[in-house]
Order: sequence, then structure tokens, then C-alpha cells
Amino acid sequence: MSAEPHPTLPPVRLHSDAELARDALVTPLFAHAVRLARWAGPHTRVDVGGELTAEQLAEAAAVLGLDPEGEEGPVLASQAWRVAVDTGLVDVTGPDEDAGAAEHETGEGAADGAEPRYGTAAPGEDLALIAGGAPGDVLDLWLAALDAVLADAAVPDLDDLVDALDAGGDIDFDRLDWNPQREADFLDGVLANLYLLTVAEGGSGDSPVPLPVLAASMVVPDDMGDPTDAVLEQVSDAMMRLDDQFRQLEPIGLVEFRPVDEALMAEADDEELLAGQGDGTEEDVARYGMVRLTALGLYGIRARMLEAGVDAPAIGELADKGADALLDAVSFYPEDAAQAEIEQWLTGRDLPTAVAELLAAARGDDEGAPLRRLRCQQALAPAGPDAEPAVRAVLDDPELGGLARVWLAERGATDIPAPDGAMVFWLTVDTIAAQLAADGETEELPLLMHTLTEHHAGFFEQVWRVEHPATAYVLEAMGRLHPDKKTAKESRKAAFKARSRQP
Repeated sequence: MSAEPHPTLPPVRLHSDAELARDALVTPLFAHAVRLARWAGPHTRVDVGGELTAEQLAEAAAVLGLDPEGEEGPVLASQAWRVAVDTGLVDVTGPDEDAGAAEHETGEGAADGAEPRYGTAAPGEDLALIAGGAPGDVLDLWLAALDAVLADAAVPDLDDLVDALDAGGDIDFDRLDWNPQREADFLDGVLANLYLLTVAEGGSGDSPVPLPVLAASMVVPDDMGDPTDAVLEQVSDAMMRLDDQFRQLEPIGLVEFRPVDEALMAEADDEELLAGQGDGTEEDVARYGMVRLTALGLYGIRARMLEAGVDAPAIGELADKGADALLDAVSFYPEDAAQAEIEQWLTGRDLPTAVAELLAAARGDDEGAPLRRLRCQQALAPAGPDAEPAVRAVLDDPELGGLARVWLAERGATDIPAPDGAMVFWLTVDTIAAQLAADGETEELPLLMHTLTEHHAGFFEQVWRVEHPATAYVLEAMGRLHPDKKTAKESRKAAFKARSRQP
């Protein structure tokens, strides 16, 4: 028996759709896009690409409360307009290019000083969803906005693009050293790593991630010891790319970002950037940049992962599933996440019926059964007296009888029938198999093994005969982990006997 790694990510704790929709509506970029969609009308003029004309762009900046004369105002207004168009909040009708071409050929309407042709814009049908749609409708629009912003974030700096234009006005990608798909994949990989680092800490996203850590996760090979100078330079370059990209992603509400300290960048070399240590204080580490996925960001990245076919579970999504699906899934969750999922599953259910369903789902002699029984025991731990009849009903069950006795004993029951020897040894094998499946070969497991063998005379002479599919597997693990060498040797002999009697 061997435990195969489960392919899913740890489960994430998401806010409700209503909370997330409220968050989406107040993100600066999305809120600006909505505002411009409501402003758009017969007066709005756009060029062939659907962009606002210079005059209209200044007006749009003023509508958003930005300085139309400054550098930043028109840029932010242009970004918000693109998001409004890309999400369908605004419908754009471009200028009639065919008519314009005909005028040029005939000379009609093309006299010097003639008014150039412009397209028009108007609020799109989807704008009504902002006020009258369900939270899911708002989130769908925000996800479309996120896609647009991510696409922009993967594009090089405008100055680099201008430098890479050839004589014909086309981009020389070789000179730019920019591959659009490679850049998009890099950003997706960064966000996937940030998501994984977040859910690995419990899924709430409370702790920000240092930018050097995130950059190194994309560049430094897993098996590398001390990074080379070339790798350090790559990490430095990656940090600066991420610094620019996260600045673009913060206004859409994906992340909370503290940029790299510009003074630090002026004085630090590549090795210092990777180490990100300085004097080791929290503030000093933060100078190298810190990023955290927001609650909305967790939702957004998970949605993109699901669309890409990645199994990215969320706590609460099993609430309407059967007990068998629940125990199969939470068997591979961290313990606190499993408990949270189980509690949500129990909420609103008739407790005696739910307990009976859990116990039935915990049966089985397949590889995952020991861990299902461990999670079932965890699920029953907070249950009150209403659960007792269902638990007592399985006292004679060879697979669940031990679990039932433990549950009743923990509640002070005095009329529990003593288990026979076969049940005691079967439960021992099942418990160790579950612990190995849940946490692997932990430091605590040898102590548990020592306690079990000390309290049962002739333990190995009995245990190798146990009719449990994991008997040989558990004895082999005891042979590796038991702190007493003599006992470990006995365990290996017992494992050989158990293995030899298996068909």
C-alpha cells in the first residue's frame, strides 16, 4: 500500500459572493470603468480603435475627478475606458472606415479642414447588471476586467515598444526580446505561486509575501543550493518586472502591494535583492516589496485556475454533496480546513441522519478508507447526544466498532462493551495507516508506535495476522520508524509474514 499524492490544491476560504461583489464595485479601476460607462452617450467620440479622442479623454478624466492636464489623469482615464469597453459596460461603434475610404478615392468630403470621422459610444446592456444584477453578474464583469488588466500587465513598457518599432511601424519582437505568450505564462505562473503560498497558510491570505520570495520561486531551480550570480541577476530582473506588474494589478483589486523602495534599488546589488534581508527586521524586508492577494484576488485567481482545468477547491462547496464525497475530499485537506468543511456540511442537516451517513461513508477496505475513518472521527467529535444512537448502532461493525467505542468513551459512557483482540489490532493498523496517509512519517509517529508495542504483549505475533489491507504497509513503516532497534527488527519480520500471506 502506498499513498499517492492528491492532485488538488489546498482549499481556499472565500468570502461570500455578495461581499466579493461589493469589493469589486469599489476597486478604483472597475469603479472608474462603471462611471465612464454611465457618462458615455451621444456626445462621446472615439477613434478607429475605440479609444477616446484627446478632447474626450480630458473630459473623461475630469468626470473621474482626475486632473485632465496632468500626466496621470488622462492615463488612468484611458485605462478605465479600455476596461469599460472590454467588459461590455460600453458599446463602441467605430467610424465607417469603408465610407471614409470611398471619400478618399472620390475626393468627396475629404477637403482640407473637413471634420474627421469619429465613432460613437453608448452604455452597454451589461451596465444594467451593476445595479440590477445578482452578485455573480457583477463578479463576472469584474473577471472580464481582470482579464483585460492582466493582458495589459504582460505588455512591455511603452518606451520599450516605441524603441522596438521598425521602419514600417511594426514591432520588432526580436529586438524587444518579448514573447507575448511567454510573458502571459510568466504572469500566470507568478499568480499561481502567490495563490499557492496563500492557501498553504490556511487560505485566508492574511500574510503578505516578500517580492524576492515570489521572484525566486519563478527563477531559482528547486534543487539549487546557493544561487549563482547569473541566477541572482535573473531574480533581480524578475523582481523589477513584478514590481511594475503589481502596480498595474493593484487598482483592479487583485492585490495589495508595497512596491520596492526606490532608494533601496539605487543602492542594492543583485545578491542583496535576492537575500532581501538587510538587518532582518520586518520593515527592512518590506523595503524589497510585499504583495498579498486580496479576498477578491483569491476569488479571481481561483476562477482562472478552474477555467484552465486546475482542481482548486474552496471551503463550503461540498455542503450539498453526499457524505461519501465529503470524506473523500477532506481526507486530503489540512486538518483545520477539513474541520471547517465538515462543520459547513453538518449545518442545517438532521444530525442523527448525517451521522449515520458519515459512518456509512467511512466503511471500506480501499486505500483511502483509513483516512476517511479518521476524518469521520473528526467530524463526529463535536456531535452531541443526538448522535449517540447512530454511533451505538455500529459497535459490532468490524471497521467502525473501534471508532464508536472511542467516541462513547470520550463522552463518559460506562456501558461500552470491551472490544475483542481482533478489533484492537485491526484498529491499531487502521489508525497508523490513517496517520501515515494524513501527515506522512512525522516525528510524533515513532512515539505512538512505541506506546502501542509497549502496551500489548506479543504485539507482532498478533498484528501480522490482522485482516486489514494496510497491515504489511504499516509494519514496514514501523520497521523504519520505531525508536527501538530490536522492536524495529521484529516489525520488519512481521511485515514479511504479512506480505507473504497476501494473495
